[in-house]
Amino acid sequence: MMRGFDLPRRLVAEGLGTLLLVATVIGSGIMAETLTKDVALALLGNTLPTGAILVVLITILGPISGAHFNPAVTLVFTVRGELHPHHAAQYIAAQVLGGILGAMVAHAMFGLPLLEFSAKARTGFPQWLAEFVAAFGLVVTVVGGLQFREAAIPWLVGLYITAAYWFTASTSFANPAVAIARSLTNTFSGIRAQDLPGFIVAEVLGAMVAAGFMTWLLRGTETTKKAIR
Repeated sequence: MMRGFDLPRRLVAEGLGTLLLVATVIGSGIMAETLTKDVALALLGNTLPTGAILVVLITILGPISGAHFNPAVTLVFTVRGELHPHHAAQYIAAQVLGGILGAMVAHAMFGLPLLEFSAKARTGFPQWLAEFVAAFGLVVTVVGGLQFREAAIPWLVGLYITAAYWFTASTSFANPAVAIARSLTNTFSGIRAQDLPGFIVAEVLGAMVAAGFMTWLLRGTETTKKAIR
């Protein structure tokens, strides 16, 4: 998806995209929690803006940086040989910094302290499994989309995350940078800092397993196509 942009511009795109993604996740959560006490309705109010902003951000920033906005996705492209490890480290730094700034922007818009440590517990095997599944599905979506329908990736990712908010027990963080940022908000979308390691490990494992699985799956598909020909 990248079209020859230099590294500084790609890093800015990654940082800005993650900033706006986190600002949307946290800001819509604050707005939803303010407008309703119905948790299901609040979750819906958090879900739809997140899916929508992903479509927008991937569409406009994908051609610049690839629109990872996610260290787990960056690691996948690195192990696939599509991103230099040195560049990957800088991508991840930009994503984490952008996410933290996004949390600060969301808080500032709603008149809250710029950073607050979350007190919301999200831990235990069901939550970790949910994050593994969420990240696995995200990477399958991205890699499959690149293979078969690259132009549809913004919609594929936006729709996948919209669905995963509801079918996973963890509401599908699927992103270590976003998880770190969400530990710095004591609002609807927060997560306790002590629960981060379990989430991050599950997300990275899910992404790596998905990368290996898709490598096998797509190689088999290509072999089948050649045999048919």
